[in-house]
Amino acid sequence: MRLSTRIALWAAALVPLLVVLAGLLLLPLVGRDLRHQQDARLAERTAALLPSVRALVAADSKGRPKAEQNQQRKVVDDALDLGVRVTGTDGGVLLSVGPQPDGPGALPSEPGGGPVTVRDRGSSWRVLTRAVGGNVSGNGKGGGGAAGAGLLQVIAPTGPADRQAAAVRRRVLLVALVSAPVAALLGFALAERATAPLRRLSRRAAGLDPAAAPGAPASPGLPRSPGSPGGHGFLPERTGTTEVDELSSALALLLTRYDEQAHRTAQALDTARAFSADASHELRTPLMSLRTNLDVLAAHPDLPAADRDEVVAELRQDHARLLDLLTALSTLARGDLVQLDAFQPVDLAELVDAAAEEARRRHPGTVFAVHAPAELRVFGWESGLRIMLANLLGNAAVHGRSDSAPARVTVRLAAEGAQARLTVDDSGPGVPPEDRAAVFQRFHRRRESPGSGLGLTLVAQQAALHGGTVALTAPPDGAGCRAEVTLPLPRPDAPTLELPARRDWLTGPGR
Repeated sequence: MRLSTRIALWAAALVPLLVVLAGLLLLPLVGRDLRHQQDARLAERTAALLPSVRALVAADSKGRPKAEQNQQRKVVDDALDLGVRVTGTDGGVLLSVGPQPDGPGALPSEPGGGPVTVRDRGSSWRVLTRAVGGNVSGNGKGGGGAAGAGLLQVIAPTGPADRQAAAVRRRVLLVALVSAPVAALLGFALAERATAPLRRLSRRAAGLDPAAAPGAPASPGLPRSPGSPGGHGFLPERTGTTEVDELSSALALLLTRYDEQAHRTAQALDTARAFSADASHELRTPLMSLRTNLDVLAAHPDLPAADRDEVVAELRQDHARLLDLLTALSTLARGDLVQLDAFQPVDLAELVDAAAEEARRRHPGTVFAVHAPAELRVFGWESGLRIMLANLLGNAAVHGRSDSAPARVTVRLAAEGAQARLTVDDSGPGVPPEDRAAVFQRFHRRRESPGSGLGLTLVAQQAALHGGTVALTAPPDGAGCRAEVTLPLPRPDAPTLELPARRDWLTGPGR
């Protein structure tokens, strides 16, 4: 059922109910007002009749019939359409005219403080009783009673007031009946107008193509603002209706997050495919070498010890190469898929010291000199920074050797302006200027290099992830090679770090 139809039905049910409830509250007030009007009329007529009734009672008590008849005519003339009953001092009825109860004992026998309601034979009356003549206490005003006094009773039927109350009741019911369809039509019209933005939003949402390829987020790893469309192209539309605007914004944000998640899923699938393809391609040569050496050992069980040791050494080298290659590919994939929530404040100086200690353990023949401050904090991914430092120092230790002397690696870390500058100098042959950009591509290595060709690629990936740069240059003295990395330092007035648009170090083009 449509929302506008529901609103119309509720309006058709609630508005008559409210009218009836208002009528239930109004009818007692109307009845009280009608009684007050009737009582005021009784009091007014009673005050007008009292002089003539006193004269009538006095004439009766003195035995003056002619004066009594004259006073009776005056009372009848002043009674108008009300009932009047006058009782003499001896208790006899001197005058009874107009509408009044017929039953004996229906009327009060003593004066009261105000009008009272009496019922007789299914009819009700309002009666105001006053004492007149004789020894009257209170001057005949009020209900104090009288000893040997006459009574004036002014009587009015309650039928007209009851009929007016019944007419009001019928009108309330009529208004309730008429208000049901009118409220339904008005409620439906207003609901149609109020829900028009919601219907437009529904049509826009229904028009989205689920088969369309989701767009990549503007900054991978960061949620897009609700005002920016993803691959769905859905923009929140301001309608002036708060609830619809909030729903539109929530829908846009939901679709944006869906696009981001779909993009991450696609990126993860691409990374997995690239990992599988690269691994199968790069592992083919060491696996063939392993197979060849194993065949040699199997075919020549009596191989001399020196030859056997040489084959086993080659097997160990191939195994180490396989392990390094798989580890590097896995690390490169992690860098492509890392999200911003993995980043936090990190002491880069502490990581440099730890990386140098690990490099000394792995490369005991290399001399490492570290020049770093006591503390230098950056906003980064600690695991990624460790990977970057390990590969920088390892690459310098492996390629910084010369035939005449052991490798010497100098590491310097300093804050320069708004950046942290890290330099790693080695004493090796260096890298020709024309090859300095290519060394950061995947699987780029020299012919005699023992590495996987991914070490500097990992360094470039991590530098880009942290909003920095990396470059190879020549040291100031011109001998060897310098790797220089710059990373931004956190600033209170700086915007939040955004991950780079490029996240395809494993899936993108290699060498």
